[in-house]
Amino acid sequence: MPILYNLGSAALTNEAKSIIDNNIYEMMVGKPEISVEIASHTDARGDDNSNLSLSQRRAESVVNYLVSKGIKRGRLVAKGFGETKLLNRCANGVECSESEHQKNRRTEFRVIQ
Repeated sequence: MPILYNLGSAALTNEAKSIIDNNIYEMMVGKPEISVEIASHTDARGDDNSNLSLSQRRAESVVNYLVSKGIKRGRLVAKGFGETKLLNRCANGVECSESEHQKNRRTEFRVIQ
């Protein structure tokens, strides 16, 4: 289950923390041998380079949150993809609703070991 962000923000919402706690954190505590890739994305609004930086900050905010709960940093890989992997048609210059844009402002998780 992905977590979503407010526009221009890398801050974790209470809902995002709950999803992390109940899914990723619990899984990592129960399976100490696994590592997780944290892949963060932005919508297409804003400058491409700024979005790449923002997505990396989003991934790192998840890493820092999990580390604060006792997960070893070496088990987490933060990757920011900016607006390179949109889930819908909402690319640069395309008019979309706020809910359509929000689908692209996400962090996804993938077990890598």
